[in-house]
Amino acid sequence: MAIWKSNRISDIITEIEDGKFVLPVIQRRLVWDEEKMEMLFDTLLKGDSFGGIMVIEEEKETKPLFNFRPFTKDGEPIPSRQIDKLTQLQNFVIDGQQRLQTFYIGLKGSINGRVLYFDLFSDYNTEFEFKFENDESKLPKQSKDNNGRPISEHNWYLASNLLSRLKETNDEDQVANEIIKSQNQTDDTKKTHIIKNVKAFYKNIITAETLGVSKVVVNKTLNETNNRQKIVELFRRLNDGGTKLSPFDLVASILKGYEWKMEAFLDEILDEFKDIGLNQDNLIKLVFILQDNNSKEMADISAADAEFAIEKKDRIWNALLCLRKFLIYSDLYNYYKEGNRSFIPLFFVAYHIFHKQITDKEVETYFDDYDANNPEFPRIKKWINYSLVNGVFRSKGAGWIPYKTGIKKILEKLKTFKNQDFPTQEMFKVYYDHGITFTEVIDLSKLDVFESQFMYYLIYDKKQTVRVQDIDHIMPKNILGNLNYDWAKINSIRNFQLLDYGTNRGEKNGKPFKNWIDKNVTDKAAYVLKHLIPTDESIWTEDKFEDFIEKRAELILDKIRKNLN
Repeated sequence: MAIWKSNRISDIITEIEDGKFVLPVIQRRLVWDEEKMEMLFDTLLKGDSFGGIMVIEEEKETKPLFNFRPFTKDGEPIPSRQIDKLTQLQNFVIDGQQRLQTFYIGLKGSINGRVLYFDLFSDYNTEFEFKFENDESKLPKQSKDNNGRPISEHNWYLASNLLSRLKETNDEDQVANEIIKSQNQTDDTKKTHIIKNVKAFYKNIITAETLGVSKVVVNKTLNETNNRQKIVELFRRLNDGGTKLSPFDLVASILKGYEWKMEAFLDEILDEFKDIGLNQDNLIKLVFILQDNNSKEMADISAADAEFAIEKKDRIWNALLCLRKFLIYSDLYNYYKEGNRSFIPLFFVAYHIFHKQITDKEVETYFDDYDANNPEFPRIKKWINYSLVNGVFRSKGAGWIPYKTGIKKILEKLKTFKNQDFPTQEMFKVYYDHGITFTEVIDLSKLDVFESQFMYYLIYDKKQTVRVQDIDHIMPKNILGNLNYDWAKINSIRNFQLLDYGTNRGEKNGKPFKNWIDKNVTDKAAYVLKHLIPTDESIWTEDKFEDFIEKRAELILDKIRKNLN
């Protein structure tokens, strides 16, 4: 049974400053935004319940169960520290971090450069208004109704100054009167608001025991690893309330429970490789795949996963550096940088290089001779290009579930080729054997079957990525529809180009193609070349649409073939 002790907010804040309340490495970073923090202060002054805090109490002169970090005073992340022996009794917070961070930042610090202000004209019967701002002059002077009419004034006061003065005097009446006098307030209603709001602040933050703290007892005679995992499991279950942890946060907490260095490992890699689409979930999945495990779930995570990641950190880092170079050399970097693309093929490029019997440094530079005598580069480039153009990894319509079946089948094949040449044709055979939508034949019949996003990327020489609002019918669909052309042809890639949204919806909007291009395109030759427009102007009119798309299809096909290989 948990035993709760009531505490004053101001006392806990002092203990946070003194380092007596800290955050174990299993805790995630601060995730609450300013609005949520402001709402918590309103809840506090109303005297409403906002949940308790759960901690592990670690005694002085002992080795703590987890490494830890102090609470942040400015919202910026602080790395955890390895401590062999504590210099004082400390409380490791396993539930309630966001609330304690809110109180500490609001009353003693800042977030995003903004400090907390309290409106002393708040309607204490309904709402206590707080606002984070970096410049007092930016704070609203008046509240307005839905029609924009002023309905009340604000009287903003720095929360940290109010706390400091109340603690100095221990007299809310004195502080309220000082504020009234300094502001030359003469209106009785405004005076009453100041007095009531100062009293509410004083009571709920300084004098009343409004914060419950429960201590979790740890039996230090038991195995350290088992104890850590018991706390991590408790941490996971406590996540059922409050602000939900993401699946990554939960996995990361478990891994950090096994090995505290995982915190820096995760943070550094995610920050460095976000440009190629590496996110939290993909990083954890990569750690599993590198160990030849495609189906591991959070519940199966073991100490071996954390030990592997730390032991192989440099090699994983260099494999990702090599992966980025591969994307640059193969002209796929912009495709991954600019869009929300499937990371699945990138898992296996990194995997293949990671398992080469070469040094960590050679892993990083493996593709540096890509244009000379590296036989692997064209093999991998062909595999990923043909996979992408066929949409093998798209979430729907590929013929399998890529993130499950796809990863499993590809890994089963690729792990049999460790330290061998990349098996391009064997990888294609995986697709054929599984019966998914895939072909190595690039012909006219496939133009509207291939993955359109990647098709556009190839059509525009791998220099222009796609936004939905930029996709434009070359010949207007309203005119073609009135001429009774087949809608499948009207909405074919043969009749699509990438054109900036303003031009598409502006001067070009719905106009006959030849009229528009003759009047509005100054460099017609460059436009025709860029968008693969047939040079025969006699077929630029909507009545020649069939001839136009037949000729344009051939141009698209030539460009696709050129840029795939």
